Amino acid sequence: MIKCHLSKLMGEKKLKIVDVARETGVNRGTITRLYHETASRVELETIEALCRYLGCDVGDLFEFVDKQ
Repeated sequence: MIKCHLSKLMGEKKLKIVDVARETGVNRGTITRLYHETASRVELETIEALCRYLGCDVGDLFEFVDKQ
């Protein structure tokens, strides 16, 4: 299972979904789905834009959790 830590990263920086969408050019719906961890897929361009904006690595944004 892949966990998305976007909500945590945004909370630490006190960012709103609409602000991230405006600043990154990523669709608001996409950010909302990542924020609530309901996204089933995400484009590499989106991951790159979010990492650049948040100043983080892919591993900070996503985590693989083994569901055993």
